[in-house]
Parts: sequence; C-alpha cells; structure tokens
Amino acid sequence: MRYGAHLPLVDLDGAGWRPDALASYTATAHRSGYSAVAANDHLVFQRPWLDAVVALASVVAASGDMRLATTIALPVVRGPVALAKAAAALDIVSGGRFVLGVGPGSSPRDYAAAGVPFEERWPRFEESLRVLRSHLTAGAPSFEGRFYSTGEALLPQPSSPPIWVASWGSAAGLRRVARLGDGWLASAYNTTPSRLAVARATLPDLPCALATMWMYVTDDRRDRDARLAALAAMLNRPVDELADRCLVGPAEHCATLVRAYADAGVDELFVWPLADPEAQLELFMRDVVPLVRPRDGA
Repeated sequence: MRYGAHLPLVDLDGAGWRPDALASYTATAHRSGYSAVAANDHLVFQRPWLDAVVALASVVAASGDMRLATTIALPVVRGPVALAKAAAALDIVSGGRFVLGVGPGSSPRDYAAAGVPFEERWPRFEESLRVLRSHLTAGAPSFEGRFYSTGEALLPQPSSPPIWVASWGSAAGLRRVARLGDGWLASAYNTTPSRLAVARATLPDLPCALATMWMYVTDDRRDRDARLAALAAMLNRPVDELADRCLVGPAEHCATLVRAYADAGVDELFVWPLADPEAQLELFMRDVVPLVRPRDGA
C-alpha cells in the first residue's frame, strides 16, 4: 500500500495559514516517503477552506516526484470546461504528475453558491465526466449533452491525465466508476473495510484509493476523545462511528485499520492530519506504517 497526504486546506483550529505552510507540509510529505499530495474541493464549508486547484498549483515545486491529485474536485460546481482547463495546466506544470479525481459532491451549499440546482447533480455529473474525458484524453470524441458540450478544443493539451471517479460504494456509483473512470476513489469515513472489500471485487481491473482518512496519532485518551468530538461536530457524524473509521488514537489502533484496508484491496491511502500536520505526517510514517508492513507486504 502507498500513502498519500491531504493538503491541510481546512482551518480546523482558527489559526489560518502561513504563506509557506502548504509548501512546507508538502516538503515534509516528500521527505517522509508519501507518494502523493491531494486537495479536496468545497466552495463553502463549516470551517474556512482554501481553494483546491490553487493549493495544488502552489506546491508543484515542493512536491518533488510525488503525484498531485484532487480527491475530489467538483466539475458540476466549477463547470467541467473550466475544470478541464485547470487540470490541463496542472498536468503540464507538474510534468505529467497530475491525477484528476472527481465526484458530484454531497453538499447542497456548494451547489447553492454556484447557482446550480442540487437535484440535477447526477445527470450533470455524468455529462461533466464525458466533457472532461473529451478535453483531457488524446483521441477522445467530442460530446454534446443536455447540460454541457465540449465546444472548441482547449489548448494547450495535457498528456491525458488519469481521471478517477469517486463513489461511496453504491451499485450505481460503482457502475459509473467502471464505465467512466481510470480508478476508484472511496471515502474513508463513509465506508468500512468489509464494505469496501465487497465493492472492490466488482472493480478488479481498476486501482482504488481511499481518501479523506482523518488522522491523529496519540496515546492520550483525553486528547483522542477531544479530537474525535471536534471532528464529529464538524462532520455531523456520531463519535462512535468516526472512532471506528478514522485513524485517531494509538499507533496500534491506526495500524489495525490500515491493515484491514490493505487486505480489502486499497492501493493508496490518503491521510489528513487533524492538527500538528507536519509532525503527524512524520509520526504516522514512523510509528504506524511499520506496524502495518509485516502483514501487508509493503
């Protein structure tokens, strides 16, 4: 299993961001052995959230040979042609290291902010995928749909970056991944290892990454409980549910969950530190990953 790192785009503690914070975090991820850095997309959220595409562009120089990924970007909210243009630029300036992960999104607030009807998200998302494929994949046909069309070709053209499709694991979502994606992006706090393993069996020929794995390694029970309570309040999820699905707690707990996902068929796991982001990236690689390796063969 490979390990990626979500950029700390959410202001979880009210401290904001230093101008060099994302580059420093990315350099730490590279030095620590992470395979990729990723950015998630929201226009509005419960906490301040930096723009995903701008954030990824800002860390290209610091990322070394790591891949850059959106996990996910929202083509319906951003507009598929505008997202295709940004994706092409990221692929070019990174030297072909960009992976475009996309999904419809689950927040009505993002759609309201963009002036797009939330109830149209699924047919719009289907069409947006075809527009993205047309603009970003060499030799792909043009597309004309109800909501979107490719229109004039975008220049410069990228080197056909892979397009990964997100799904929480529904049958319809997995069929969409199989039809339109180069890989499947699953959501850590919206699944379990056993559920993912069942879904993974339906996509044997596609790679699978698990995104949005909130993480804070600590042996302090009160610290663990406080982190989980704050996360549950932000996500509006039960604390007990998140405790079983996130990497919050002692290294042994974290390694057990990571190992279960490796056994379920996850190829790459993206961690998202809840605090002390650079120190947590190093702690995860130092204390958790060695406990996983004896059984997952990494």
